[in-house]
Amino acid sequence: MDTESTYSGYSYYSSHSKKSHRQGERNRERHKSPRNKDGRGSEKSVTIQAPTGEPLLANDSTRTEEVQDDNWGETTTAITGTSEHSISQEDIARISKDMEDSVGLDCKRYLGLTVASVLGLLVFLTPIAFILLPPILWRDELEPCGTICEGLFISVAFKLLILLIGTWALFFRKQRADVPRVFVFRALLLVLIFLFVVSYWLFYGVRILDSRDRNYQGIVQYAVSLVDALLFIHYLAIVLLELRQLQPMFTLQVVRSTDGESRFYSLGHLSIQRAALVVLENYYKDFTIYNPNLLTASKFRAAKHMAGLKVYNVDGTNNATGQSRAMIAAAARRRDSSHNELYYEEAEHERRVKKRRARLVVAVEEAFIHIQRLQAEEQQKAPGEVMDPREAAQAIFPSMARALQKYLRTTRQQHHHSMESILQHLAFCITNSMTPKAFLERYLSAGPTLQYDKERWLSTQWRLVSDEAVTNGLRDGIVFVLKCLDFSLVVNVKKIPFIILSEEFIDPKSHKFVLRLQSETSV
Repeated sequence: MDTESTYSGYSYYSSHSKKSHRQGERNRERHKSPRNKDGRGSEKSVTIQAPTGEPLLANDSTRTEEVQDDNWGETTTAITGTSEHSISQEDIARISKDMEDSVGLDCKRYLGLTVASVLGLLVFLTPIAFILLPPILWRDELEPCGTICEGLFISVAFKLLILLIGTWALFFRKQRADVPRVFVFRALLLVLIFLFVVSYWLFYGVRILDSRDRNYQGIVQYAVSLVDALLFIHYLAIVLLELRQLQPMFTLQVVRSTDGESRFYSLGHLSIQRAALVVLENYYKDFTIYNPNLLTASKFRAAKHMAGLKVYNVDGTNNATGQSRAMIAAAARRRDSSHNELYYEEAEHERRVKKRRARLVVAVEEAFIHIQRLQAEEQQKAPGEVMDPREAAQAIFPSMARALQKYLRTTRQQHHHSMESILQHLAFCITNSMTPKAFLERYLSAGPTLQYDKERWLSTQWRLVSDEAVTNGLRDGIVFVLKCLDFSLVVNVKKIPFIILSEEFIDPKSHKFVLRLQSETSV
C-alpha cells in the first residue's frame, strides 16, 4: 500500500512537472515569437502603448470600432524600441515652433537687408555730396550759376524723393520666408548699382575734385545725370522683379503625398525656390489641413488582414523569402472577401457620422435658440447686468459639448480643435449674429490650414529637394519636392502649350432664308 501510494504520488508529481515544463516552454516561445517571427530581431519596432490601467487589446474580440473612435488619439503614445521617452503631436508642434523661433536669431536673415540699406544710403547721399563738395572746398573759385542751378536743385530734390519712395516700396518689404539661396536678379541689381555709383565717384574724383572745376552748373548737371540713371535702374528693377513673372508660362501640379489631394497653379518665369515659395503660400489657403488620423484606418485594416496569416515551417529551414511569398499568396487569395469587409466598414462609418451629425445640428440649434431667448431677456435688464458674448458662449457650450465632442472623434478631427478655440469661435458667431449653420461650417467639413491655430498646423518648416539648382528658372518637366515633418508636396512643372487661334468669317447674308408658301392648301 505504501508502494502504491508512493507510486501514485510519484506519477502525480511527474505529470505535474511535465505540465509545468510544457507551460514554461510555451511561455518562453510566446516571449520569443515577437522578436524572431520574421528573423530580424535586431531591427527597431514601433508600437502603440495603451494608457495605464487599460489593456492594449480587450478580452472581448468583438470590441466595436465605436469605442476606438471615442478615445482616438487622446491617450495613445508612440514609442520606439530604443527610446524610453514618448512624444505626441502637440510636442512635435511645440518643437517645430521653437526651432522656427530660433531661426530668427540667425544673422543670415538680416544680412541682405543690411547690405541693401548701406548701399541705398550710399546711393542717396552721392548726388547730394556731388553738389555740396565744390562749394565747401573751393567756393571762391566757382563761377556763378544763378537761376539754372536753382531749378536743377529742385529737380534733384523731387527725383530723389520719387526714388526714395520707389526704393522703399520695391526693396524694403517684410521678408515672407527664408529661402536657401539668394535671389539672383536682386543680387545682380545690387551689384550693378554698386558698380555704377563707384564709377561715378571715380570720374568725379579725377575730373572734378583733382582739377577743381570752376563750372558749377556742369557739376550740378553731372549730379542730375546720376539721379536720372538711378531712376532708370529702378525701372529696370521693376521689370525684372515684378513685371517679368506676371505672364503665366508654366502650370504646376501640386500633389500631397499622403492622401493624393492636388491643386494646379499657373506661374510665370520664376526660379525653383521662388516657385516653391508661391506653392507653399497657396498651400495654406487651398489645401485642407493635414489629418494623419484619417490614414490609420487603411493601415489598421491591412495589418489586421496580415496578422491573421500564419506560415509554418515544416522542414525547419530559415527561408524568409519563401515565407514572404507564401504570405503574399495567402493575402491574394483573401482579397476576394476583403472588399466586402471594406464596403460594410465604410457604410457603418457613414451611418455613424450622419447620426452624430444630426445630433450635433439639433444640439447647436437648441443652444442658439436659448441664446435668442437670453438676448430677449437681457434687453429688459439694466445696462450693468447684460452678459457679454464670452459669457454667453460659456453658458450654452455645455449643452452642445458632448454632441460636438462625439462628432469630432468620429470624424477624427478632435486634435484640430481645442475647447478654447471652439469657445472663441462661438463667441465670434454670437457677436456677429451668425446662424447655427455658420457656426457648424467649420466643424462639419475640414477647412484650409489657415483656418486653424498655428500650433496645430504641423507644417511650418519645409525642405526643398530638387535635382536642379534652386536658383535655376522653371522649365518643362522639372519635378521638385517640398518636405515637412509628416508629408511632402510633389510639384510637377508643365509648360503651357502654344495655342494657335484662327478666325473664321461667316457672311451675315448666309443666315437669311425665304419662306415660300404654296397657294393651294388642303381643305
